[in-house]
Amino acid sequence: MLENIHWLGHASFRLEGDGAVVYLDPRNVKNPVPADVVLVTHSHFDHLSAPDIAKISGPKTVIVCPTSCVNKLKGDVRAVAPGDTLHLGKVTVEAVPAYNINKPNHPRNAGNVGYVVELGGRRVYLAGDSDLIPEMSAIRCDVALLPVGGTYTMNADEAVQAARTINPKFAVPMHWGEVVGTREDAERFVELLPQGIQGVILKVE
Repeated sequence: MLENIHWLGHASFRLEGDGAVVYLDPRNVKNPVPADVVLVTHSHFDHLSAPDIAKISGPKTVIVCPTSCVNKLKGDVRAVAPGDTLHLGKVTVEAVPAYNINKPNHPRNAGNVGYVVELGGRRVYLAGDSDLIPEMSAIRCDVALLPVGGTYTMNADEAVQAARTINPKFAVPMHWGEVVGTREDAERFVELLPQGIQGVILKVE
């Protein structure tokens, strides 16, 4: 289930399946595999990197982002809001809410998003910069990519609660090891996951 899910560090991933390549918040891309779809959760520097997106984009690349990011990007850019669904070839993308409830960094009215990506027979949820929010109870996925670093997002304990709510087959900690959060946060998250959810710490590629 985790095959072809590549962690690029922090909150950046590359997904592959059915001959398609999807990037999630690409940043510090070392191996620029050409993208079919690029998904951006919000405009903060550690999630939106225009130079990295340009590096992986071609004439047919579709870039999906909240309205707040549109004017910072070039190409086939499509704005989404929570609740939107896009069918992009073999890739289905659902934009879902992502916001803070006990800190000011990512207010709900900013329109930031997470994504559920359906590709290659699996559903992968990228939470984005979010706290544990009520809307997570509606998420259906096989793999959940959840922030654990705290400060700007959920901490490890809150991310465990999110995993309990979502109940994926696999849970992967992210948003640690660079801007904020430590390997200890990732290990605590994996250790505390309930039986039936397999936690995996990916290596940076």
